[in-house]
Amino acid sequence: MRRQIIATTASLAALCVSLPVMAETTLHILHINDLHSRIQPINRFDSTCSAEDEAAGACFGGVARIATAVNAIRGPLEAAGEKIIVLDAGDQYQGSLFFTTYRGAAEAEFMEAIGFDAMALGNHEFNNGPEGLLPLLDGVSFPVIAGNLDVAADPVLAGRVQDHVVLDVNGVQVGLVSALTRDTMEISSPGPLIGFSDEIAALQADVDALTQQGVGIIIALTHVGLPDDIRIAQAVSGIDVIVGGHSHTYLSASDPGRAGPYPLWISNPEGAMVPIVQAYAYSKYLGHLEVTFDAAGDVLHAQGDTLLLDASVTPDADIAARVAELAGPIEAAMGVLVGDTQGVIEGDRSVCRAMECAMGNLVADAMLDRVRDQGVQIAIANGGGLRASIDAGPITMGEVLTVLPFQNTLATFQLTGADVVTALENGVSQVAEGAGRFPQVSGIRFVWDPAADPGARIVSAEVDMGGVWTPLDPAATYGVVSNNFMRGGGDGYAVFAANAVNPYDFGPGLEEVAARYLTENSPYAPYTDGRISMVD
Repeated sequence: MRRQIIATTASLAALCVSLPVMAETTLHILHINDLHSRIQPINRFDSTCSAEDEAAGACFGGVARIATAVNAIRGPLEAAGEKIIVLDAGDQYQGSLFFTTYRGAAEAEFMEAIGFDAMALGNHEFNNGPEGLLPLLDGVSFPVIAGNLDVAADPVLAGRVQDHVVLDVNGVQVGLVSALTRDTMEISSPGPLIGFSDEIAALQADVDALTQQGVGIIIALTHVGLPDDIRIAQAVSGIDVIVGGHSHTYLSASDPGRAGPYPLWISNPEGAMVPIVQAYAYSKYLGHLEVTFDAAGDVLHAQGDTLLLDASVTPDADIAARVAELAGPIEAAMGVLVGDTQGVIEGDRSVCRAMECAMGNLVADAMLDRVRDQGVQIAIANGGGLRASIDAGPITMGEVLTVLPFQNTLATFQLTGADVVTALENGVSQVAEGAGRFPQVSGIRFVWDPAADPGARIVSAEVDMGGVWTPLDPAATYGVVSNNFMRGGGDGYAVFAANAVNPYDFGPGLEEVAARYLTENSPYAPYTDGRISMVD
């Protein structure tokens, strides 16, 4: 049942009556984050599950399982008069051929079918520019919010994205505030007309506005990542609960393999404890947080867990049928075999955003192989552009597209050795934060020191010059291949945008390059060779 929206940013100022003081109440929050277009079920490597694995009960998630799990919890609770809301913490977009094909319309359709009550904007919602948000905004009836954005100057989004919202949840008013990572300016394509403000200042202003209107329960629905959620909890007064996304963090109350407890409790400026929750990514888990508030809206107790959506959860039949219908036009392309791999090609974000990884070597090697005859010696790919691993055995085009879903093209240019070092320095500058800028490379090897000062972390670098490893010469000019996103300054690679000589950003698609390389080198043997190392 859709929650009634009783006030938005525009209407709150005109709300002249105080909202009623509530008695002690319990609110159930169901939540997901970072679906990344995993409309279909996924395998253990977070990529699209094969029919064989589905038949063997080895698949997880998918929107049909989300629907079953949500309805199994929501239905009995609503029948008993309980209060429940269903939230999404952003990044529905980007990650499979469903997004590539339907440009966000499929994600919107299934969110409506499941019955979400609100969504926070994620950075990937801007991957196709501001106009790329329209299939989502036009396709859903619930509010999509981001409180630290100023969209007034953008003719596409002006008036379409709310700062905050108040929902009537079975007679109780629940305020939702939101913030989107400011890294969106570098890691996505919001365009020049959208302004970003400090998350903490924006959230505090929105919380204060809701508090002045008498809203007692305030939830921050954010897409900034767990470290920043902790920082927000510590700095912003008046937030009762934080439901987050962006860092793909697996919090659990029951799994010893978790990244942290569910919920994670953080003290706010007044000493009150704020529960923070997140539910990994890719539809593998559904979070369920049960929070009890006193009459003033303060948290008395919170408990819950992330629920694994494995084969024990039967997919909703109607939604599964609709998924199959939409998948029809793209199944043929996804099923094309491009090669075989002798082992797992490791592409997990926790590895590829921090160190040399087998998927990074594959993709960077493929990039360099494609343009080596153009006088290119160095390939640099961003670890954040690698979105999944590939398991051993036959490799389909669908798996390649799951790894490389961004439709990036090869970009070639010349750069001085000094600028190459600057690029590498940027690449290793945010490893602790899990940023996607970490450089996966080919044709170059380097040593870096994570304990060194910013700008001095690259200890040494060598370039493969005709089979001979030669120290990088700061004054020399090298041919470089990257992708068009990075060449335009994405992921902090401003030096590519500012100093590239003779840039050409319109090469073949990165997924095509990787698929062709796999075909030509099948069966492929995944490997790492020490091309990226840290000082002891």
